[in-house]
Amino acid sequence: MNMMKSSDEIEEKLEYAVCNTCTIKLVEICFARAWWFRLIREPLRFGMVIMGMFYDIDPKDFPVKSESCNGCVRFTKTSLKDKSSLFRFLNGIINPIFDGIMETIVSKEEILEAKQYAREVTHVASNQTGND
Repeated sequence: MNMMKSSDEIEEKLEYAVCNTCTIKLVEICFARAWWFRLIREPLRFGMVIMGMFYDIDPKDFPVKSESCNGCVRFTKTSLKDKSSLFRFLNGIINPIFDGIMETIVSKEEILEAKQYAREVTHVASNQTGND
C-alpha cells in the first residue's frame, strides 16, 4: 500500500489565501497617476509591516495560487485585523480615509476590475473540485 500522497492530492488539501480586491493593481494605478500617493501609502504600509513583525506575521507564509500575490501586504492586514485590537481601532479610523483618497484616483471600473482579478487568481472556481 502506497502511503505517499501525490502532488495533486496535496494541492487539493492546501487552503490558499483568498483576496477580494487586488490592492497591488490599484496601488500601481495610483502610483502612476499621483506622485504624492506614495507619501500617504508607504508610511501606512510600513506601519503594517512593523506591526506584522511584532505579531510574527510574514505575508510570504500565506500559500497563494498566483505568484503575483506572493508577499502581498493584504495578508498582513487581514491577519492584524484578527490578532490586534489596536490595529482594528487604527484601521477603523484610517482605512475609510485611505479608501476615499484612492477612490479619487482610480475609477469605479478599475476597482471592479481589481475585484474580479482578485477573485480569479485567489478563489477556487466551482469547476476546480479535483474530481476530474
